[in-house]
Amino acid sequence: MTDSCELNSTSKLRLHFFQHAPFEGLAEIETWVRERGHALAGTHWYSGDRPPDRADYDWLFVMGGPMSVHDTTNHAWLETEKSHIRQAIDAGKTVLGICFGAQLVAEALGATVKPNAEAEIGWFPISRVASTNASPLFEAFPDDLTVFHWHGQTYDIPAGARQTMRSEACTNQSFDFESRVVALQFHLEMNEQSIRSMIEHCGDELVPSTHVQPGEQMLEGCKFLGDCHAALFELLDRMAAQCRQLANQ
Repeated sequence: MTDSCELNSTSKLRLHFFQHAPFEGLAEIETWVRERGHALAGTHWYSGDRPPDRADYDWLFVMGGPMSVHDTTNHAWLETEKSHIRQAIDAGKTVLGICFGAQLVAEALGATVKPNAEAEIGWFPISRVASTNASPLFEAFPDDLTVFHWHGQTYDIPAGARQTMRSEACTNQSFDFESRVVALQFHLEMNEQSIRSMIEHCGDELVPSTHVQPGEQMLEGCKFLGDCHAALFELLDRMAAQCRQLANQ
């Protein structure tokens, strides 16, 4: 069963985002949406918003947040969100999860979300995972890319999904399920403003270690933003094309 409607190669997509904290928004994803002319709406779970009707969007973005997927006691809306994500995937929707959102997507696909061996916060390289069944969505990714991280948990790769990127501190950095559901543990969407906001609101997590950088070093790493945004836009363009193709099958 799918809720997708028929779309041609020039159709503007209806995008919906789930946001979990006021300081972790779409950042450069919103720039891409504006440049491509797609429609955009959102649910701000922390403000008590109600979830959308699945028939009202083609593509769901599940953004980051400082909480855990297991923190349903402090965030009662998490159970409702988890159910909606599972139903969206089952309905054939295109879904992109980022950081905490990636963990929600992994759990929705039946994978375990758990503490990583160590926190990974700051600018660290990710590397392509060699595979004989490579994801077409990640074909344009460089073999190595320095990206922004802010996480202490990780996920197993769900059954049927393809692992796509890894890092020294975290083996499972991203996966692709059916070329329509993508999880990114790292952040390609960040800009300098959003990084400053993360440092301001989550600076208590910056306990020095091998893979945790101080705030000043994170801001120096903004020199990597151009390459991250290029990779982000390429991935989003490929996912948009796939979204239209799947809608017409």
